[in-house]
Amino acid sequence: MGEGVEWALHSCVNLAWAGPGRAVPAARLAAWHDLPAAYLNKQLQALARAGIVTSTPGPRGGFRLARPLAEITLMDVVAAVEGTEEAFRCTEIRQQGPGGAPAADDAPACAIAHAMNRAELAWRQALAAEDLDGIRRRAELQAPDAASRLRAWLAAGAGGR
Repeated sequence: MGEGVEWALHSCVNLAWAGPGRAVPAARLAAWHDLPAAYLNKQLQALARAGIVTSTPGPRGGFRLARPLAEITLMDVVAAVEGTEEAFRCTEIRQQGPGGAPAADDAPACAIAHAMNRAELAWRQALAAEDLDGIRRRAELQAPDAASRLRAWLAAGAGGR
């Protein structure tokens, strides 16, 4: 996975901490973690296309969560940023080269493809089982003042935006 997934996940939690319905510009979200704003904006646009956040244009605009964190899974964010294509693609190399043989219609599926598909399914199920509200709660246990620090920082900059 690319770093955009991590950035998108943190941005969702930060939007929740910013306060209900508060729009936060991509540049402010990026500045909080010293990230490149243009690249973070691409991740936020992907989240908007997936219905995870909404985007409001204009000087008082920005991004806000489209639904509660409890309704957003890690898999939702990964799929929004990385896409839904399978990570492993079997090209049937077992049928190529001197060791290969043409596949018979009743040949079993490639053992490697089968194992990789099982692993990917388990990974996707684990991501789908984790919602961002659980992540937020664990983050708050690790850094109890994180939400209040973010809100104060947002209020102090850009006219409170």
